[in-house]
Parts: sequence; structure tokens; C-alpha cells
Amino acid sequence: MKKTTGEKLAIVTGGSVGIGYAIAEKFVKSGIFTVIVDRNEKNAKLACRQLGELSDFRIFELTRLNDLPDLVKEIFATYGRIDILVNNAGIHLKKPMLEVTDEEYQQVIMVNQTVVFALSREAGKIMVLQKNGSIINISSMASQYGLPQVIAYTAAKSAVEGMTRAMAVELSPFGVRVNCIAPGFIQTKMSAGALNSDPKRKEKVLSRTPLGYLGAPEDVGDAALFLASDAAKYITGIVLPVDGGNSIGF
Repeated sequence: MKKTTGEKLAIVTGGSVGIGYAIAEKFVKSGIFTVIVDRNEKNAKLACRQLGELSDFRIFELTRLNDLPDLVKEIFATYGRIDILVNNAGIHLKKPMLEVTDEEYQQVIMVNQTVVFALSREAGKIMVLQKNGSIINISSMASQYGLPQVIAYTAAKSAVEGMTRAMAVELSPFGVRVNCIAPGFIQTKMSAGALNSDPKRKEKVLSRTPLGYLGAPEDVGDAALFLASDAAKYITGIVLPVDGGNSIGF
């Protein structure tokens, strides 16, 4: 069993870039040993170099559902505990509904929904035995209201929010809390490029965001750190928007 200097052990999927990296960085800075699970080895290695000694990584394709139990068991055997799971990894598909194929739809559902369930189930087994743990799912504003051309993504993220509540009810009696974060328009490289190339869309986004500016990945990281911490020990089953008020903007 490998010793860690952190008091807790977190797994963050898709933790090498963007929001996932921001979450991992917040955890590490708070003394939480963080294992990034990612399919991009180059990005994962770079992230861990930047994060330092309280981080490690596993290169894994999360859609290999049959191998997921072994991944979780290996991490547990190596570090001796799993305190936090952040289901952040996901894929996006922007395409008119009438043009989305069954194969494309199922792929988005697999990565953004089925994997979340399977990984939560396996980590949840360990957390129940520990009688303590925190699972944090990353949803999207797409689940809050209708957005065009993201039908599969919307379906998957809506299911994640429903699963959050169902998992919370089942696992909370065993000391395992389950919560969800629904980011709004967060300024990542991908989103910034898309909005900057479409001034009208950017104007619409900002006009209905009461705070008047795009969020930063660190804003989601702060929310995840709070939900994973003992400061949120009486909070379970919630969906927390981190959107500058966009979901209630007029």
C-alpha cells in the first residue's frame, strides 16, 4: 500500500484540463491527495507535474465498463482509501436533433451518464465500508433548461441530476453524501473560442447572466471543494448551479 501525505484521497475523472484540473488543483492545495483518471497520457502527466507530490494519475478509457471495478480496486489497494469521487469526464455533441444518429446518441449517454453510474457504484462500495465518502457529479446548465442542438448531452446531464438525488437517498444513511454541480458558462479554452467567434451569442449569454461575466474553472473548483469538505457534512442530494445567476436571469 502506497502512503500518501494527504488526509483524504480523491479521484477526479477528466482531471487533466479545464474544470477537472481546476477541481484537482483546489483539492491538492487543500491537502487532498488527488488521482486523475484520464485517457490522455500527455495531459495527465503535465497536470501531475504542475500539481506536485499530492497527485497521481491513471490512464484509462472510462467506457471500458467491465474494467472499471478493477480500476477502483487498484486505486483503493494502492492508497488504502477513497474519500472523494468527482465524476467530471464527459463528451459533447453539438448537432441538430434530427441529424443525431442512434450511435452518436448512445456514445454521449455512455460517457456522460452510464460511466457516472458505474464508477459511483464501485467507489460507493468502498465508501460504504468506510462509512464515509463524498461523490460529486458534474452536470450542466443544459439540464436546467432547453438548449438547441445538444439533445444527447441534455438527456445525459438531466439523468445525472436525477441519479444524484437517487444515489443520495440510498447512500447517505451509510455516511456517503452525493451532490451535483451544474456549471453555467465557464471560460475555458473551448468555450471562450466558441463565444468569441460568435459575438451575438456571447452578448446573449452575458445579457441574461446577472453577474455580467463568464465564470472561471476555479469557481467550479471552489464549489467542489466545499461539497467535498466537512463544511458540507449536512448537505446531500443537491444540484448547485455555478452560473453567475444565468439560470434565473431574465
